[in-house]
Amino acid sequence: MTHWSTRSLARAAQLRGIAPKLSHSEVALILRDADLQPHRSRYWKTPTPDDTFRRKAAQVLWCYERAQALARRGEVVMCLDEKPNIQVLERRCPTRFLSPGRIERREFEYVRHGTVNFLARLVVHTGQMRGWCLEHNDGACLREALPQVLGEYRDARRIHLIWDNGSSHVAHETRDWLRGNYPRVRVLYTPAHASWLNQAELLLRAFAARYLERGDWASRSDFIAHLEASWPEYNRLYAHPFIWSWTRHKMHTWVDRHLA
Repeated sequence: MTHWSTRSLARAAQLRGIAPKLSHSEVALILRDADLQPHRSRYWKTPTPDDTFRRKAAQVLWCYERAQALARRGEVVMCLDEKPNIQVLERRCPTRFLSPGRIERREFEYVRHGTVNFLARLVVHTGQMRGWCLEHNDGACLREALPQVLGEYRDARRIHLIWDNGSSHVAHETRDWLRGNYPRVRVLYTPAHASWLNQAELLLRAFAARYLERGDWASRSDFIAHLEASWPEYNRLYAHPFIWSWTRHKMHTWVDRHLA
């Protein structure tokens, strides 16, 4: 068994003689009182708390702490992240919407209409986003979109570009393109297994929760049109700078504790 349910726990307690008779509802009450949830789990990413992590994380956190001050002097902090291979799904039967006393009901079976790669940019000091649909999640398509990603801020004194260590980001062709076309871009890579330091990753989660969950699209072109209409609406209704509480001081304390 890979995880426990209230019924399997009740059965195990009886087999081991812990209780001659125990219902699954009694187990649920015991777990509630003990504040235990054996039916749930979640993943986490484990970065290596070493000097490399400390240096890279400090550079990213410095940008977040000073994003507003940098903007006042003509510098921009932006984060970039991709949501690759989003499946375009159409339910085989129309969704039955909620009514008094009845929740929304959605068809389980679906038809696939391909995938879409979505690139999102977050301007840190405003919280505003912009999105692009890429034909492929590779370096060539990324570099094709970069003039639009960066062009709006071509006149900035400096662009602090934060992204993860994706293969298209660290590729020599991408590095050479940036040096040749946007020499004032300062590229910052999040530490290994710490892509959660990229605020654009948080942005994509918030965006997906509002605009992608429960989706139903008849074609790939319909889905792309939905994405292109959704990010401007997100800016009008929801966009705001993230309140980022994990400071460099807290990061150094965390690394020191683990190294000790």
